[in-house]
Amino acid sequence: MSHVIALNPSAEAIRNDWRLAAKIIDHTLLKPEATREQVSRLCHEAAQYNFHAVMVNPSNIAQCKAELRGTRVVVGTVIGFPLGASTSTAKLAEASDSLRLGASELDMVINVGALKSRDRDLVRMEMHTLVDLCHRSSALLKVIIETALLTTEEKILVCQLAAAVKVDFVKTSTGFSSGGANPADVSLIRGVVGDKIGVKASGGIRTAADLLAMVDAGANRVGASASVSIVKELGAT
Repeated sequence: MSHVIALNPSAEAIRNDWRLAAKIIDHTLLKPEATREQVSRLCHEAAQYNFHAVMVNPSNIAQCKAELRGTRVVVGTVIGFPLGASTSTAKLAEASDSLRLGASELDMVINVGALKSRDRDLVRMEMHTLVDLCHRSSALLKVIIETALLTTEEKILVCQLAAAVKVDFVKTSTGFSSGGANPADVSLIRGVVGDKIGVKASGGIRTAADLLAMVDAGANRVGASASVSIVKELGAT
């Protein structure tokens, strides 16, 4: 069963209505030094501008759930973040705990080393196990492939594996590696997964122009920590 939202409005529509941009933004705070006060501010901003979600580390899920009660903003978290090199068992445990705490969207980092070692069975198994867990809890799974570390061949392969197990989104980057999202990678991912799986661009998206470029390339979700300044560029007050 697919849980993917419909493809976003065009970049032109977003230029004319900042609220359309807000609906595709995951307002993000993943710094290890983030304080509870900063997490609270993130939630307040997300509710004020009606961003789609907040994206926080697992230890902040409960706080966000409490602060966002009564709003439409969903709480998302990261699994195996930022390296993707934890064991499959650890990722599954972290995902289970995150769902128990109230997260409804999980962004899981693939095992990049396994992919580069051509261990497609492990990569596929991790995605399949977590997407099954998420869907049984009516949650979404996004897989972070860390495009900056992959060859074109590897990007295509992991997107094919993700499509085969019906993950909800393929996400470009953690934002903690050697590079972030770029339109060429977003376009490549969209070309491989088609229109049945979401594409999330994340990492280095700091301006309205950055967001619009990702949308033009095929992204229907954007992760950003500069979300407020982006929507203000587009006309929010």
